Amino acid sequence: MLNKNSVWKVLLALLFVGLCALYALPNIYGEDNAVQISAGRDAVVTKQMVSQVEQTLAANDISPKRVEFENEQILVRLTGSEDQLKAREMLERALGGDYIVAMNLAADTPQWLEDLGASPMKLGLDLRGGVHFLMEVDMSEAIAKSLEDAESDFRTALREEKIRYRTVTKRDNHVDIKFRDDETLEKAQFFLRNRNRDLAFTEAGDMVLRATFSEDKLKEIRDYAVKQNITILRNRVNQLGVAEPLIQKQGADRIVVQLPGVQDTARAKEILNATATLEFRLLDQDNDVRDAINGRVPPGSQLIEDKNGQPQLLEKKIMLTGNHIIDANNSVDEYGIAQVNISLDSEGGNKMSRGTRGNIGKPMATVFIEYKATGEKNAQGKLMFEKHEEVISVATIQAQLGSSFRITGLDSPKEARDLALLLRAGALIAPIQIVEERTVGPSLGQENIELGMQAIVYGLLAVLVFMLIYYKAFGIVANIALVSNMVMIVGIMSMIPGATLTLPGMAGIVLTVGMAVDANVLIFERIREELRDGRSPQQAINSGYDSAFSTILDANITTFIAGLILFAVGTGPIKGFSITLMIGIATSMFTAILLTRIIVNAVWGGRKVKKLAI
Repeated sequence: MLNKNSVWKVLLALLFVGLCALYALPNIYGEDNAVQISAGRDAVVTKQMVSQVEQTLAANDISPKRVEFENEQILVRLTGSEDQLKAREMLERALGGDYIVAMNLAADTPQWLEDLGASPMKLGLDLRGGVHFLMEVDMSEAIAKSLEDAESDFRTALREEKIRYRTVTKRDNHVDIKFRDDETLEKAQFFLRNRNRDLAFTEAGDMVLRATFSEDKLKEIRDYAVKQNITILRNRVNQLGVAEPLIQKQGADRIVVQLPGVQDTARAKEILNATATLEFRLLDQDNDVRDAINGRVPPGSQLIEDKNGQPQLLEKKIMLTGNHIIDANNSVDEYGIAQVNISLDSEGGNKMSRGTRGNIGKPMATVFIEYKATGEKNAQGKLMFEKHEEVISVATIQAQLGSSFRITGLDSPKEARDLALLLRAGALIAPIQIVEERTVGPSLGQENIELGMQAIVYGLLAVLVFMLIYYKAFGIVANIALVSNMVMIVGIMSMIPGATLTLPGMAGIVLTVGMAVDANVLIFERIREELRDGRSPQQAINSGYDSAFSTILDANITTFIAGLILFAVGTGPIKGFSITLMIGIATSMFTAILLTRIIVNAVWGGRKVKKLAI
């Protein structure tokens, strides 16, 4: 008998629509104004702090919806923006500068939905509000660091090859190596040229060999600096609790950072501008630190204070920088003493092996270096940075180290945990400065959402009314499919981890409303034609769906390909539009061909029908 539903098709459709509806559900609960508390470099957030936060709020007549502790962070949910602003100020004053207190928006999803992994759609900057930064990487500092590495590498390589040299000196954009005679210079030039293919070596007179980076090497340094900074900025943004930040490269030396939902611009700038790096150096045990304190610092050494303010005399030679660290975690040894386990990349492992080979038993320091903006600009109009250095750990080298080693000599498990987090965060290759800043207020974002929703609702209602009037009972079927299509789009957008709804994305949904009903129009008109040609209702239904299928498929595939191209080559808003368009095409095909067929078969199929209300 024609037009009978198979059980598996019905179950498949119900399961898919039900699953999408379940994951679309969190979007109806909205968001809470919230204040998030996370730890700075020298602090830790504990569950015991929740009571302190609640007492501070109660003392200032602020009644939070609830205070939550999760993932070593405290989230205070509040009833409005006024309480949010007031709570942020009170908590900053009560907790001090060791903690990061930032305003944010937090999804008010019920716990049972969160347990199922359901969460609302991620909203873009134009809908949720937030901050947009355009940041520029200081490439001169990145190149200078690479020159320092080359300078250190030259010294080590020439010593291992037993080639005598007088001095190795880093200049503005090159490294000069001075020799005693021409024969040694030629030998060194041949050796270094074969060893460093990406460097150009020229004789600079007076038995000086000059090394400069090739253009390809300079491009590689710049690209690596931007990529590394993007990775570390993502780790820094995590402190703000931003659900879906956008951090991507723009041009040769710039990075775009968008933080939807962040309302505390000053705190966001403070975290992003806290440009830091790490270095591993040996302590200078050949000279007296007291002489250095009195002003007699040896030429190859540097005086740096530790976290307790005690001066430490370190060798200037850098054994390793933090950008070679790929993993770090804290633990305790067999005696219960805190330690940090480090994993390096292959290049870092080789450097650490060479640096520790002849220094077993000597103390090695971990130096934390931070670049802070001075507020002044140089002749080129770029922001100037001031360098701050601090010894955060001193450990004794127990054996020749490689790609994996341990840092010991730490005071407590908390210090080990903080150091591991810092090391995992990585090292920024060069300082960065904010060259452009834009803020989208929550009120403007809310207005965009309201206007976008009005467009979707009005468009949907107009189509529903038209289909109901023009196709009668079959119009009701099309309307059920259309509403289901909207639910499925929202559910799928909520399920995809990287999907973000933007204002152009909402335009894609409006367009999908029209495209979704277009397939039903093709099917229903084909059924009408079949009825006019004298076919029975059952034959007309069967032929209408089968005949319209190829036309619907061709039209939707070509549009889907266009959306795919937009997604591949587009950026930002264009990607947002293409994602919703492609999801809408896929769901409209499902609802128009499968879902409406199931409903039509359930109502009219498998029985004698004299007339169809279409």
